[in-house]
Amino acid sequence: MSLDLMNIARTGVLASQSQLAITSNNIANANTAGYNRQVVSQSALDSQRMGNEFYGAGTYVSDVKRVYNDYATRELRIGSTAVSESQTTFSKMSQLDQLFSQMGKAVPQGLNDFFASMNALADIPNDMGLRGSFLTSANQLANSVNQMQSHLDSQMTQTNDQISAVTDRINEISNELGSINRELMKSQGQDMQLLDKQDALILELSEYASVNVIPLESGAKSIMLGGSMMLVSGEMSMQVGTAPGDPYPNELQITAQSGSKSMIVDASKMGGQLGALVNYRDETLIPSQMELGQFALGVSDAFNQAQAQGFDLNGQVGANIFTDINDPSMQLGRVGALSSNTGTANLSVNIDDVGSLTGSSYELKFTAPSTYELKDAVSGNITPLTLNGTKLEGANGFSINIDAGALASGDTFEIRPTSSAAVSLSVEMTDAKGIAAAGAKITADAANTGNSQVSLVSIDKRTETGFPVTGAELTFEIDPSTTPPSYEVFDVDGASLGADTYTPPTISSHGFTFEIDSTATAAEKFTFDLSFAEGDNTNMVSMAKLSEAKLMNGGKTTLTDVFENTTIDVGSKTKSAEISMGSAEAIYKQAYTRVQSVSGVNLDEEAANLMRFQQSYQASARIMTTANEIFNTLFSSLR
Repeated sequence: MSLDLMNIARTGVLASQSQLAITSNNIANANTAGYNRQVVSQSALDSQRMGNEFYGAGTYVSDVKRVYNDYATRELRIGSTAVSESQTTFSKMSQLDQLFSQMGKAVPQGLNDFFASMNALADIPNDMGLRGSFLTSANQLANSVNQMQSHLDSQMTQTNDQISAVTDRINEISNELGSINRELMKSQGQDMQLLDKQDALILELSEYASVNVIPLESGAKSIMLGGSMMLVSGEMSMQVGTAPGDPYPNELQITAQSGSKSMIVDASKMGGQLGALVNYRDETLIPSQMELGQFALGVSDAFNQAQAQGFDLNGQVGANIFTDINDPSMQLGRVGALSSNTGTANLSVNIDDVGSLTGSSYELKFTAPSTYELKDAVSGNITPLTLNGTKLEGANGFSINIDAGALASGDTFEIRPTSSAAVSLSVEMTDAKGIAAAGAKITADAANTGNSQVSLVSIDKRTETGFPVTGAELTFEIDPSTTPPSYEVFDVDGASLGADTYTPPTISSHGFTFEIDSTATAAEKFTFDLSFAEGDNTNMVSMAKLSEAKLMNGGKTTLTDVFENTTIDVGSKTKSAEISMGSAEAIYKQAYTRVQSVSGVNLDEEAANLMRFQQSYQASARIMTTANEIFNTLFSSLR
């Protein structure tokens, strides 16, 4: 009997030692990130038969396992992805919001100062000091737009750097998980430290993108990234990389690489930090750049057109103040050709009507033999274009030139009409005498039925016989519907001074040249009075009134509104991102608390267990002492 007691006590001591060791390990790792509480499963040894009775034989440790709830852990990963995505979005939006609300103040302020210089010059149009201030204000406005674009470019660079850093860390985790899977396959999933490390890495991975976990019997886990990409499969791990954007290289694409094969991944649906960065870039940063470009085009076009309606101090038609909106380099920069195109066509974009532009990007796709479709990237609306010679027409505010080569069926291009406008905005005028403060009077006849626009190109010779001045105005009756287009000139009394043909859009006659943009189907009349007086301020007054003119977005907004609407939109998105982040953090906290309640170490509970197992150990040890005393007593009785 004493031997049985000794064996029973020994099993109790060993089991209690295991319980104490596991409890101590739990306490030691109470603050270890990713540690899952461990418990000992203790079972009774098979009973032994003695005569007609069965007696217990002690206990043994049947298992040591991690306290783990798969459902709670999965919810934690989902919450981790959501909170990481929302925090990253809010962080990026906050930076952009701060950029527009603080540094961006220089843009509307620059425009206000420019208008103030116009009002001052309108009072004394011949003052060279005020003319110099006008050009200084114009340069300050252009510089503020350039600097804003530079800040947005820095945001793009920073975002690309963050995307690269995230993909690098994903690859490190992928390699580590592959190695852990290899070790777990060898140990048949019994290494709890490896299992903890595996779960910790997967949880970290869920910060960068959404993950789906496929458990294997060995304890290894296969990982799907973003719902569609197999990142880890057993011991094998795939690499995530970046590649230059197509067609714009600075807009990095995400790639999945397996061996020598690489494919483009739609990162916008990945979630986590990676999805947030890509979506911020594509849905907020790039549109903000396009809208800044729209503002720059509006400034350049509005004041250049206003200049062309007046005379400078030399009596000539005003030349451009700012960069021409259809500068050849800018036209080329508005088109990006996809690398998959098989045609040889080189395209450029001509801005026809700045007021009709929206700041959107478009996808142009050609399908043989003659289908040209333009898809708005924001609304998804598709507009069919018409080929007129080498020009594609039908878009809102712009046309597309096929400068060289030929399109092949399936060729696709990304069109950004306002691209590069902000960085290209500059003041071309250097001589303050060139400011066209004096006005020319061009009056359309009330009976005109078309929507023709007439603009002066140059004053060729003011001394030309019949040059139109006050009291001796000239009226041109222009008929673009004839073949070839024709015009007839009448004096102030209505007498004909002759007729001629012209090559659209330019007409030169009686000492001056003008252009007509007309879609009229019948003759239209315009009366010209090109008198020039040095103290005349009529054109400068008209230019100053542009501050209130609704020139943009189809006549709905002023120049100032374009920039302020972008600022408001960024602020609204930032507030929305903050609200989303708060909700995601609350859900994540609940999921984390749930996991900790199951798998975390409760020091009060472990302290109680420590005392309980210590008592069990001491009791088993006391049984061993008792068994030893019985054995000694029996042994002494036999002497």
